[in-house]
Amino acid sequence: TLTKLADGTYLAGGQNPAHDTYTVVSRLPAGSFTGILLECFPDESLPNESLGRYPNGNFVLSRVEAEVTAPGLAESLKAKFVRAEATYSQKGWEIGLVLDDVPTNGWAVDGPSRRETTSAMFLIDGALTVPENATITVRLKHEALGQHNIGRFRLSFTSLPPGTVKLDGAKFPEALKFILETSAKDRTAAQNAELETFFKANVDSPLKQAEVALANLKKKHASVAASVANVMVMQEGSPREAFVLIRGEYDKRGDKVTASLPSLFLSHPSDKPLNRLDLAKWIVDPAHPLTGRVWMNRLWEKFFGTGLVKTSENLGSQSEFPSHPELLDWLAVEFTQGAKPWDMKSIQKLIVMSATYRQSSHQPQHGVNSDPENRLLAYGPRFRLSAEMLRDQALFASGLLVEKQGGPSVRPYMPDGVWDETSRYGDLRGYKHDTNDGLYRRTMYTIWKRTAAPPSMLLFDAPNREICTVKRSRTNTPLQALTLLNETTYIESARKLAERMLLEGGVSPKDRLLLGFRWVTSRRPTEAELAVLIEGFNLDFDRMKTHPELAKQIVSTGESKANASLDASELAAYTLTANVLLNLDEVVTRE
Repeated sequence: TLTKLADGTYLAGGQNPAHDTYTVVSRLPAGSFTGILLECFPDESLPNESLGRYPNGNFVLSRVEAEVTAPGLAESLKAKFVRAEATYSQKGWEIGLVLDDVPTNGWAVDGPSRRETTSAMFLIDGALTVPENATITVRLKHEALGQHNIGRFRLSFTSLPPGTVKLDGAKFPEALKFILETSAKDRTAAQNAELETFFKANVDSPLKQAEVALANLKKKHASVAASVANVMVMQEGSPREAFVLIRGEYDKRGDKVTASLPSLFLSHPSDKPLNRLDLAKWIVDPAHPLTGRVWMNRLWEKFFGTGLVKTSENLGSQSEFPSHPELLDWLAVEFTQGAKPWDMKSIQKLIVMSATYRQSSHQPQHGVNSDPENRLLAYGPRFRLSAEMLRDQALFASGLLVEKQGGPSVRPYMPDGVWDETSRYGDLRGYKHDTNDGLYRRTMYTIWKRTAAPPSMLLFDAPNREICTVKRSRTNTPLQALTLLNETTYIESARKLAERMLLEGGVSPKDRLLLGFRWVTSRRPTEAELAVLIEGFNLDFDRMKTHPELAKQIVSTGESKANASLDASELAAYTLTANVLLNLDEVVTRE
């Protein structure tokens, strides 16, 4: 709220918004218009009894706009200000910044220490010819910093030629008048310095313009720097001397030793001292016999459940011998020296398109006893999905999965109190799950506390990350089934899958269940399977119709809202059936 006072000033009151625009409309005499004078006054009602409305008394004026309208004008006359001067400017927030087009720049006045009238003038290039009965509209914009709005001000207009307009001389100190009256040859070094300081701060000289331009560029640089992610860069330091310690006692040194590499694998070609970069190059050298084999063995384990070397966590002297050593050698060479060296996408495509991987996972009867672990690769791989894949699969089938890549960690559903026993203070106590897209991001973005990992992940053999784990164990326990049937993520995913069946699957239960089955298994159900699903759905539907409160509880599980156009009892019955589909053995198993 702007209140006009008796002296022609306006006092801002009421709520102080983050970014305010003051609009003042006034009659303007006919003739010439060349500029505006803005006077800012201290007031006892303002914070710090200063000039602005921010709690410290400061303000930042980011832009001044003016336009003249009149009955005979086809369009308004907009003033283009090209010159700005002020009786005082805060360092880094000079008055000239008001003239640029950057809303984060502006003119400030050191509010905490400024309690005297401060003026600024804004002059246009040339002059505007003002007709009769004209009106001028002036807008003072505060867009740079939150709540940095002017407190009390007055506006005046001038018709003088821009070259003759000067700011009020009241800002000129009396001490400087005495210095100027003193002959230049009689002035002391301190007096000359005082004159120079005043000139730099108040006169629109090339130096002042350069300082304004520099301040503007620094702000732009800071803005760009803030938008770019910081990356740690390591610089190699001087290696610390190392010695053989006699009997392991630190104060009994033996021979001096230096860093080296096992020459058995690949010799270091340089005689210079080794550093981390040399070690990295040695590891990824195409001639290195281990790197390619170790990585291909882990990749094979990812797709087949068991590596060509079963002990993927140990390829040393205690490891198992490869089941197919020539295949492992070939894959390693193809990965490190093939047509697309070190291309993970290419080598994974090669594996999944191989005849070996595309075999049926049905285990032939003759191989049950002779090769129970399928080390001879007589049939396709079959093993339970990892913890992360199980959750992501359920979210994807339901349509809930947010496939955005990158960003900070997110907080999905987790049982109450999981973090409370391991954290005494801070945001690690009282874990609260997200209420937005964070609930449905890929599992790899889940925030992870090593001593209190997500229970639903640990139940499916995800490592707790307290130690490095190369090879995960794979178990089958009743708790896993309990999680898939009752954990909030899977119930909510089942409900959303049920909504998809109802809205996209047709009108009959048979067509809807057929579509849902195909979504989660990628095949059509047999007549017997479909009959079981329909029978179960009918039983659930009858139960939901007689227990509406139970149906309401089922469809309200999770943060996402149920489709209001669907019958709650019917949706609940389809939710239970969808939960069955998501728990089928062939859905949670990689085949």
